[in-house]
Amino acid sequence: MATAAMRRFASCAGKATRFARVQSALPAARLPLACPRSPFQDSVRSYITVQKYTRDDVVSLLDEYHATVMSTNWADYLNLVYSVPFWEAEFEKLTTVVQPYLHEPEVGDKFKQVQEMMDVFYQCEDVRDHLNELAELATRASGFMGTGFAAEEKVENMDEHAKSAAESYDKILEKHPDFKPKIEQTIGHG
Repeated sequence: MATAAMRRFASCAGKATRFARVQSALPAARLPLACPRSPFQDSVRSYITVQKYTRDDVVSLLDEYHATVMSTNWADYLNLVYSVPFWEAEFEKLTTVVQPYLHEPEVGDKFKQVQEMMDVFYQCEDVRDHLNELAELATRASGFMGTGFAAEEKVENMDEHAKSAAESYDKILEKHPDFKPKIEQTIGHG
């Protein structure tokens, strides 16, 4: 029954647009609309969610997320390619879920720690990506399989890049001493 009503409504919607086109093309021809007006056409639909998380659920989600990201090898490029999009989606969800409990010291501190961890991760990832790009350029400068054939330009200021990477390492380490093992794993000893 409901399916038949929806089909009728859908077919009428198509007729109404055809009639509107005819009316605009021929102003003298006033054709009445053959379909009844839907009560939902003028209503506004806002986004509402009924998903609720208790304080314990939020703390558990924060702990699990923190453990997952911290236990991953940040220097493993392929693992990060596969994992980071899911981490970002989960972090966005956590940001929304934690809002009602941010005023509480324990939850607020945990979320602040997760935010700092992600900041450190992205900073380390940027420096590591830059170092990987330099290594790739150095490899390409030697040509096809080291033969010199089709060689690209050599990076002339490699010392400046190394100095910049070392300075970035020191700045990140100075600003985030709690994450020293992950910083050393990604940028330092990596």
